[in-house]
Amino acid sequence: CDKHCTYCIIPAIRGRYRSVPMEELIAQAEELARKGVRELILVAQETTLYGKDLYGEKSLHLLLDELNKIPGLYWIRIMYCYPEEIYDELIRSIKKNDKVCHYLDIPIQHINDAVLKRMGRLTDRKDIEEIIGKLRREIPDIALRTTVICGFPGETKEQHEELMYFLNETEFDRLGAFTYSQEEDTPAARMEDQVEESRKEEWRDEVMELQEEIIFDKNEELIGREMDVMIEGELTSENAYIGRTYRDAPDVDGYVFIRTDEVLMSGDFARIRITGAYEYDLIGELV
Repeated sequence: CDKHCTYCIIPAIRGRYRSVPMEELIAQAEELARKGVRELILVAQETTLYGKDLYGEKSLHLLLDELNKIPGLYWIRIMYCYPEEIYDELIRSIKKNDKVCHYLDIPIQHINDAVLKRMGRLTDRKDIEEIIGKLRREIPDIALRTTVICGFPGETKEQHEELMYFLNETEFDRLGAFTYSQEEDTPAARMEDQVEESRKEEWRDEVMELQEEIIFDKNEELIGREMDVMIEGELTSENAYIGRTYRDAPDVDGYVFIRTDEVLMSGDFARIRITGAYEYDLIGELV
C-alpha cells in the first residue's frame, strides 16, 4: 500500500503497492471459471488503484471489461475501494458490464475532518459525500458497504455524534464498525488522548444498533421484489436453502433463506421473490 494511514502497519511490513499483471489475473479467472467458480471477488489493500504502478494509470475498469467476457462467471464483486481513488471510467465499467455486481465496499473510517486528518486519510467529509452521491446517481441500485473506526485517539463525543448523524442520513446498505486498536510502531499508537476501551465499545455498539435499524428498514423495502440468488448451501433440518443476492458479499453480509421442495445445488442461481425480512437477512420463495 502506498497510503500512510496512521493506525496501520501494513505498508511498513509489506511494502509499496504492487499490481498483479492483467494477463495473469485473467488466466487465473479463466481457470477458476473452468472449475465451476461462479463468483469472483476482486480485493487488494487498495483495489481501486489497480494497475497504476504497471500501466501508468488506474486500470481496474479495463480489468473488469476483460473479466466480464469470461464464460461461466456470473458475478464479479469489488471490495476495498478507497473513496478518493474511485474514478469515472470505473463507474462506467460497473454500469455497462452485466456480470459486475452493483456493489462497492468503500471504507470511509470516519466522517469528521479532524479525525480523518489525524488518521492520515486523504479524504474529507465533502469528498466522501460527493463520491457517494455520484455513485447513487449513476447506479441507483448500487449497494454500498463501508467500515468505520470508533474511538480513534483524540476523538470526542461531538465527533462521534457527527459520525452518527452522517450514518443516519447516508444509510449505507452494509456497514462494519470496529473499535480502534493500537498497532505497535504506528503513529496513532503514540498519540496522546487515547480513548478508554469502554467508551470505544459504547460508541461501536451505538453505531451498530443504528445500522441494524437502517438495514432492517432497507430489507423491508425489498419485500415483494424479485432477485437472483446464488445458492450457498442447504439447511436440511429446515427443508430450506441459504443464498446471497448481489447486495451481499460472503462472510460479511447477509443471507436469503429459501424454503422449497426443489433440489438446488451450491453455485446454482435461482430467481426468488422476497417475502420477509430480518435485521440482516431475508426470506424468499422461488418464482
